[in-house]
Amino acid sequence: KVFSLVGKINNTGLVEVPMGMSLREIIFDIGGGIPGGKSFKAVQTGGPSGGCIPERLIDMPVDYERLTEVGSMMGSGGMIVMDEDTCMVDLAKYFTNFLQEESCGKCVPCREGLRRMGEILKDITQGKGSMEDLSLIEDLAGLLKDASLCALGTTAANPVMSTLKYFRDEYIAHISDHKCPAGVCRELITYGIDPDNCTGCGLCKKNCPSGAISGERKQTHVLDTEKCIKCGICYNVCKFEAVRKE
Repeated sequence: KVFSLVGKINNTGLVEVPMGMSLREIIFDIGGGIPGGKSFKAVQTGGPSGGCIPERLIDMPVDYERLTEVGSMMGSGGMIVMDEDTCMVDLAKYFTNFLQEESCGKCVPCREGLRRMGEILKDITQGKGSMEDLSLIEDLAGLLKDASLCALGTTAANPVMSTLKYFRDEYIAHISDHKCPAGVCRELITYGIDPDNCTGCGLCKKNCPSGAISGERKQTHVLDTEKCIKCGICYNVCKFEAVRKE
């Protein structure tokens, strides 16, 4: 089987492997592992409608039956690797929105189900979700699977349902704690400056587009959370790990 191996992996490209080879062999032996020494988190197989397979199942053999058993599929042969910095809720939202755009709109379950599912996921990534939303997502997924007219609709909920199954704690963190564990969802991120690490170099202040950072040169700087637009520029330019992202 030929797979398109992409994502957070050192060696991207088309790989041809025998049926039954494990995900670990494909990702680490052929793909060269995860860049920057970061941890492997999950892999999505089968294209946009495929499910996300967690690290604990990395030794499973890749074949049609086993992929289906764990909530994914062989599909188009896509294989997207994710590392520790990937937010699984944000990922589910991305693929749901993509599939909504791809839907022809002929049948109501697919057209309206994906639209509503995307709205719920957007609310969750913005800290506006509720625990009841998770039950509603599961109901919508069942409707899509049972009542859609074509394979796009019947498989469209795979990314959401697989992330709910294997990464439910991330959904709960977004809803209950208003935190994105991966630090991806902008509305749930808070930036601050650690006075113990700040050298007063001024890089963060100079690059801040909203003027949220103040302080004299060689003095500890302060970030005004009311003015902060959460763009992350200060975090990226700081050379002393003084800017915190929580």
